[in-house]
Amino acid sequence: MAIKEITYKKQLFKLSYEMCNPSAKMGILVLHGWGSNKEIMKQAFDKKFSDYRITYLDLPGFGGSSNNMILDTEDYAYIVRLFIRAVGLSPKVIMGHSFGGKVATLLNPDYLVLLSSAGIKTVKPWSVRVKIATFKFLKPLGMKKIRELFVAPDAQGMSHEMYETFKNVVDEDFEARFSKYKGKALLFWGEEDTATPLYTGEKIHELIEGSKFYPLDGDHFFFLQHARFIADEVITVTKD
Repeated sequence: MAIKEITYKKQLFKLSYEMCNPSAKMGILVLHGWGSNKEIMKQAFDKKFSDYRITYLDLPGFGGSSNNMILDTEDYAYIVRLFIRAVGLSPKVIMGHSFGGKVATLLNPDYLVLLSSAGIKTVKPWSVRVKIATFKFLKPLGMKKIRELFVAPDAQGMSHEMYETFKNVVDEDFEARFSKYKGKALLFWGEEDTATPLYTGEKIHELIEGSKFYPLDGDHFFFLQHARFIADEVITVTKD
C-alpha cells in the first residue's frame, strides 16, 4: 500500500492505493463503490490481470484515503485525474463498481468497464418516500436524533462532509454522461442486484453505443464470484 498526496481546491487529500505488476505496459485503474474500499476489489481481481499494471485506489473518504470537504461526483473524477497524473498511470482501462462506475465514466478511458454501475435513477419504494417526507417534516423542529432513524444504511456513521457528499451523489441522473461516452464499454451486472437493478444496466447498455452487456448470477457484489470471467473478457477486448 502507498499514499499519494493530492491538493484540490486548497484541500489536501491523502490517497491510499496499491499497484500490482508496475512494470507492465497496459494499465488498469480499479474504483470501488460507495461505502467500500480497494480491498474488496483486490480480493476479486488479484492475480487475474497478470500481464497488466493494475492499480486499486481508495476514493476520498473511504478505506485509507482522507476527505474533509463536501464533494460531488465531478469532484471525485477531478481528484482521480490529479492522482493519475501524479502517479503517472495513463490507464487504458478504468473499471468501476457502483458509484465508482460513475467516476470511471467521467474519466472517459479508452476502455470502460462498469460493474453494476450507479447513475440511472430508480423509483424509490413507498416506505422510503414516507421516511424522506417524515424526515423533512421533522427536521425544522431540531430533532437531531430523528436523523438516525431515517438516514440510509450507506450513510450511517459518516462524518458531516461525507454525509453531505452522499446526498450529492446518491440520486444523480447520469444518462447524458453515459450517452456521451464513445470508447469501448463492457457492462457486467448482477441479475439479482437490488441496489442497481438489472434494468438500469440494460438502460446504460442502450445509452452507450456499441457497448457489450453481460448479465451474471448474483447480487450487487456479483463480481466476487465472476472475477475470472470478467477479467478474461476485458483481456480479450483490450488485446484485439
